[in-house]
Amino acid sequence: MALIETRELQRVYDLDAGRVVALDSVSLDIEQADFVAVMGPSGSGKSTFMNLVGCLDRPTSGQYRLAGTAVESLDADGLARLRNREIGFVFQQFNLLPRIDALGNVELPMIYAGFDRKTRRERALEALGRVGLAERAHHRPMQLSGGQQQRVAIARALVSSPSLLLADEPTGALDSRTASEILCLFQDLNREGVTIVLVTHDAEVGRHARRLVRFRDGRVVEDRRQEPADARSPAPEAAE
Repeated sequence: MALIETRELQRVYDLDAGRVVALDSVSLDIEQADFVAVMGPSGSGKSTFMNLVGCLDRPTSGQYRLAGTAVESLDADGLARLRNREIGFVFQQFNLLPRIDALGNVELPMIYAGFDRKTRRERALEALGRVGLAERAHHRPMQLSGGQQQRVAIARALVSSPSLLLADEPTGALDSRTASEILCLFQDLNREGVTIVLVTHDAEVGRHARRLVRFRDGRVVEDRRQEPADARSPAPEAAE
């Protein structure tokens, strides 16, 4: 079953310099429990596609259904509710609040959603355990490595059990060894049934997904299945 369905999706910006077609008639389905890498150079349309899929923007024309909901028909409040219910976000910069510990950062989405304190605490601890950081629950971000901070951000994204994990350059601020650890975590989560759409410009990162979708000039120019590289294994050049 398709979790994401887009039909002739278009996003046009009317700027002082003229009309810019950032996304041009994109029709794409993404199945539940898939792991998709969205790639392309700057200006290719991949970030615009991410913003639309993430319900952070609305299309100029076309249709988008997320988990069966017609997104283009929603008002701002409806978009926010759908976004909070169905999507977990992971960004290049971890966006953690520095003055509260890992547990408090993971609890934040549930505070906004109105969960009681006991439920928040239980779910946050479970999410931190899922990313291997239960013992760091009371460490503040400055006491954690970059990779650990990104794991906290992933736990925060997972805590509300979203249908979709949307990751925007999640390894861009990490060294190669730590990036491999994060990709390994994504692969483990995907094996558990989490749907992941990962936006990246890095071909090495894209190798770890099950499907590669490449954008250029606002259009999909490549869409193929691939055998994902195992993040637990060394890169071919390192193995030689």
